[in-house]
Amino acid sequence: MKLSFIRSACGSLRLPAARSGSRVGGLSRRYPLAGSANSRLILRTASGTTGGGTKPKLAVNPDKQPGKGGGLDYDSCLRELIQSTEEAMVALQRRNPAIQPLLAIIQAGEDDSLLQVNKKMAERIGLNITQICLAKECSEDEIVEEVLKLNDDRRVHGIHLHLPPASITGRVLNTLKPEKDVDGIADLNVGRLVRGDLSKGFVPPTASAVLDLLEKHDAPLEGKSVLLVGGEGPLRVALQCLIERSGAIALKSHWSSKSLQRQMMQADAVVLLDEGHMDVSPAWVRSGAAVIRCEPTLDTDEHAIEKSGLGYLTAAYRTQNVVQGCSRWLQEQQYQPWHLRSLKLQPLTPVPSDIEISRAQTPKPVDQLAEEIGLLPEELEPYGRSKAKVRLSVLDRLHTQPDGKYVLVAGITPTPLGEGKSTVTIGLVQALSAHLKLNSFACLRQPSQGPTFGVKGGAAGGGYAQVIPMEEFNLHLTGDIHAITAANNLVAAAIDARMLHEATQSDKALFNRLVPSVNGVRRFSPIQISRLHRLGINKTEPASLTPQEVSAFARLDLDPSKITWQRVVDTNDRFLRKITVGQASTEKGQLREVCSIHIFTTGFDIAVASEIMAILALADSLEDMKNRLARMVVGTSRSGQPVTAEDLGVSGALAVLMKDAIKPTLMQTLEGSPVFVHAGPFANIAHGNSSVLADKLALKLVGRDGFVVTEAGFGADIGMEKFFNIKCRASGLRPDVMVLVATVRALKMHGGGPNVTAGAPLPREYIDENLSLVSGGCRSNLRKQIQIAHLFGVPVVVAVNVFKTDTQAEIDVVCQLAKECGASDAVPCHHWAQGGRGSLELAQAVNEAASRPSNFQFLYNTEMPTVEKIRTIAQKVYGADDIELSPEAKAKIDYYSQQGYGSLPICMAKTHLSLSHMPDKKGAPTGFILPIRDVRASIGAGFIYPLVGTMSTMPGLPTRPCFYDIDLDPVTEEITGLF
Repeated sequence: MKLSFIRSACGSLRLPAARSGSRVGGLSRRYPLAGSANSRLILRTASGTTGGGTKPKLAVNPDKQPGKGGGLDYDSCLRELIQSTEEAMVALQRRNPAIQPLLAIIQAGEDDSLLQVNKKMAERIGLNITQICLAKECSEDEIVEEVLKLNDDRRVHGIHLHLPPASITGRVLNTLKPEKDVDGIADLNVGRLVRGDLSKGFVPPTASAVLDLLEKHDAPLEGKSVLLVGGEGPLRVALQCLIERSGAIALKSHWSSKSLQRQMMQADAVVLLDEGHMDVSPAWVRSGAAVIRCEPTLDTDEHAIEKSGLGYLTAAYRTQNVVQGCSRWLQEQQYQPWHLRSLKLQPLTPVPSDIEISRAQTPKPVDQLAEEIGLLPEELEPYGRSKAKVRLSVLDRLHTQPDGKYVLVAGITPTPLGEGKSTVTIGLVQALSAHLKLNSFACLRQPSQGPTFGVKGGAAGGGYAQVIPMEEFNLHLTGDIHAITAANNLVAAAIDARMLHEATQSDKALFNRLVPSVNGVRRFSPIQISRLHRLGINKTEPASLTPQEVSAFARLDLDPSKITWQRVVDTNDRFLRKITVGQASTEKGQLREVCSIHIFTTGFDIAVASEIMAILALADSLEDMKNRLARMVVGTSRSGQPVTAEDLGVSGALAVLMKDAIKPTLMQTLEGSPVFVHAGPFANIAHGNSSVLADKLALKLVGRDGFVVTEAGFGADIGMEKFFNIKCRASGLRPDVMVLVATVRALKMHGGGPNVTAGAPLPREYIDENLSLVSGGCRSNLRKQIQIAHLFGVPVVVAVNVFKTDTQAEIDVVCQLAKECGASDAVPCHHWAQGGRGSLELAQAVNEAASRPSNFQFLYNTEMPTVEKIRTIAQKVYGADDIELSPEAKAKIDYYSQQGYGSLPICMAKTHLSLSHMPDKKGAPTGFILPIRDVRASIGAGFIYPLVGTMSTMPGLPTRPCFYDIDLDPVTEEITGLF
């Protein structure tokens, strides 16, 4: 049995909580190790409560009463200290009745004397003590291992190292968390004491006890001299600081000093620090002078500590430090005001490339950024220097904290080049935080590698409104999309494997392999028991199933023609849209023979189109994500029943693959404002929003008066509509303001301008001033998008994302007409060229709009029939006259209703290039019928998605993709060509 195993066993003990009226003796549990007598670890737990609700009386030494004979009033000091600590404890438990401060003692050997002294203090004050006994000859590594475990134990509020001086090495001290170092011996705490900063550190208990005795003996100390004899290290430093800070003179001497006797005779008080040489002749001490012996406590004699009342007084001060440490810990758990340090920008003209701007700015270390916004160190999981995962425990810690203001950024119907919603989001947050000094957070989606290496490029923003480092943002980040790819393809592999095994085995053979005999015993796994319950089989013994039950349990009987699950890859690869699988000799013949399928076809989607990505974006906890993964429908059985990931037995494994991906990634903007990057579903083929969890975390962190700015994909008719009807339903959050991004370029296109093609030069109409085209776009598409936002009762601020080819007259026309169309305000934004300063007008407009009441409402009731929900979106949002359902779509809607999915919200899969289903129809088309080609269901994500027209879930690469310009310098490792 190894030491680590024993520690784990001991660590599982539940420490007794203090309860009035309960009797708790010194709970002692020993865990002997096999082998050498020196290889032992013993943990003892002592409770801080006593029987009958009464508190024990403390006598420093019942026999000798040192307070009476030595001229030092130990008892008086002890009574006052206990009283003040009791009061602090009462105040602490008034704030949090469940809290129970805990002191952990690490010691070498099994001496109980220190435990008994501290136990008496614990009983009197009401805290708990745990004792970890290492071997007398324990190694530095063993000590460090125990300290690290106690550092991470949230129940422990103080650590006392009851070890020989030689064992308290620099490595041990540097391992000890300063906030748990109740003996004040860690370097940081000693430094704080020397500097006079005790707001976070601790004074060594022995030093506090000595100073207390000195002040009681001969107050005031000002002008008196105190001689410190012997000793080195933290105690001597602490005593010198405390004595001098009280106005006395601290003198130092050693036992070998020839002038020691003279120095003692001249001192008003003498403190003996060394373990040896404790016998001092009375003739050496001036009459009336106090002599305090700081005697050692590492004595196997159980009465060693009682030789001096200082031992009890020291224990009392240590207890006070534990209570203080617990109080500080509780305070840290509360919401912390921000102390955000903005990064300075020096914009250049002309504006350099995005990657040059990003590389010219040095981001703050992510742990520093986290501290500035009130995150605790244990809530951060760094991935390098500039990014970190944030644990969801923040939501539990800040659950009573009011949310900040919630701002959505959407856009008008874009050109294929995009209109800069991400850039506006970042510029707005930089303006709010760095310039208006309002707490603000940006929440963005993680970019897919498809567009990054395809046409559109990355999604870190642009110019002087970016997330940095933009290379890390655009490439891999913290691996969330890779986790989704792995999880998605595990489901696909499970489907094909299950079909193969069911096709080649009898019921009995299949059952025996699904429920194998291990050491002669067959047991169902928990996920198999869940399947039994869903089948209505309330049995847990495999042998008790009837043949019919065995067959029902073992066979999913998937219909190959009705499998809806596809594999994914995060690359634009058009040749994977439809593929043939199972062509190896080991699979091909089986599928042909048993399934009567000569060509087994499937396909790939791009990774961000996976239902698992949508689940990641909509889940509000790890448990919720796990449940959603289990509910995913992957196909239909031949009897017409839906088959889920849980039926496949794979949902638990999916949760394991996704357990880190569910945590949002913390990054920062060019001006040092915080950004959460999380999830990345496309808006045309999914719901197109960043995660619910990222928004919820940010809303707690910014505080009541702060702002969270989140972005929805593509135009307001797509990303915004799904944000309101799907994301807001799932999260329970309600937006305060909607920012609608418009560009002169896109408005000209909607006003009748020529087509805009990615990769081709812009026609002259988009470069030269043309007020007619701009006005036409404002009165059509911009007006319609504002009207769509008003359907949900949310105020709209139009942000005109200014390009260098825009003229002032064009900008003025947009701002004027936007207000006429119903916008609360409309302002130009120059963040691309100027950073946050260029979006100050927008920040002020958003702040003003957010102060007004919002009358948010959903567009439809989810209990409406599915067809009516689709029709409502088509008519009210897109402007269609009606919808036309294909026979297949009608059949699917009926099937989903029969299965109980009719009350799910709708996620329309539609082109983002037009309000209609026709990409070439710009402006605000009317008089059209919206064709619904097919209807599918993402049951785990929680929505029905109709396919409007022809929609591809796997993009293709253009003739000249972005990757032509992307390269790496092998010497500097710098990346070029990203944008």
